[in-house]
Amino acid sequence: DRRKTGAAGYSHTDPNSNLVLVRSRDQGASWTAEPELIWAHAEGGSQDPCMVQLRDGSILCSSYAWYQMPPGNSGKPYAFLGGYLVRSRDGGRSWQGPILPPPTPGVEARDPFGAPLPSYNRGAMCQGRDGRLYWAVAHATPVEGISGISLMISADGGSTWAYSCPIAVDQKIGFNETSLYETTQGDLVAFVRTEKYDDQTVIARSTDKGKSFRWEGAGFQGHPHHAVRLPDGRVWLVYGYRHKPYGIRARILDPDCTQADKSPEIVLRDDGGSSDLGYP
Repeated sequence: DRRKTGAAGYSHTDPNSNLVLVRSRDQGASWTAEPELIWAHAEGGSQDPCMVQLRDGSILCSSYAWYQMPPGNSGKPYAFLGGYLVRSRDGGRSWQGPILPPPTPGVEARDPFGAPLPSYNRGAMCQGRDGRLYWAVAHATPVEGISGISLMISADGGSTWAYSCPIAVDQKIGFNETSLYETTQGDLVAFVRTEKYDDQTVIARSTDKGKSFRWEGAGFQGHPHHAVRLPDGRVWLVYGYRHKPYGIRARILDPDCTQADKSPEIVLRDDGGSSDLGYP
């Protein structure tokens, strides 16, 4: 808490922000009191760790980082460092990395040291039935203040990445935090947070293994999202609801996620207190 040393406040871009984890050994009834360190970035503060467990048992964690600019800098107090990933092969007890993904093609953004900005995003990756790892990454577009989403694919468990295609790009609507899900029939479905679209969820779909996507409004508000398959094949979609009453909501979708707007909305919590919530 930098207020104790005379600072006016603190920020989520603080350079000492690290990635940590807690554990439950009793199906979520209780959690370890002391967090374990996942990763401390050497140059900046990290945000939004997102973990995915691959079929070989390893865990991949994605994040992105901010660099605190020196006093007297004429620009913003923090500069973006882009994304990175770390890996654990022993149940999160030790981590190796960082793995720096390549920049999104066509995006000219640079970090404060002049290097191309590694791809990044907050949201769930998806390992497909083909073994490949799919990741929706955010990026700037030619329109000021409007971001887009594109697909990166890894064939080696996240060690290297290749650009595939746009997921959602628009001249007036921004797309950012995105979680991916593979349906029982093999479609890749992206649940996307939007800007300048009345907070409406967007669902993008690929029917060709991530070679192309088509997106459309889902017909309800909420973000960010996370989707898991239920034992009967249906999909449990959870998301933040950033309107009064603030909280967390969910829908049970059909196995192919084709009728999201027709699924009844389930209010899990309505006591959020502010609009900065969600991230299930």
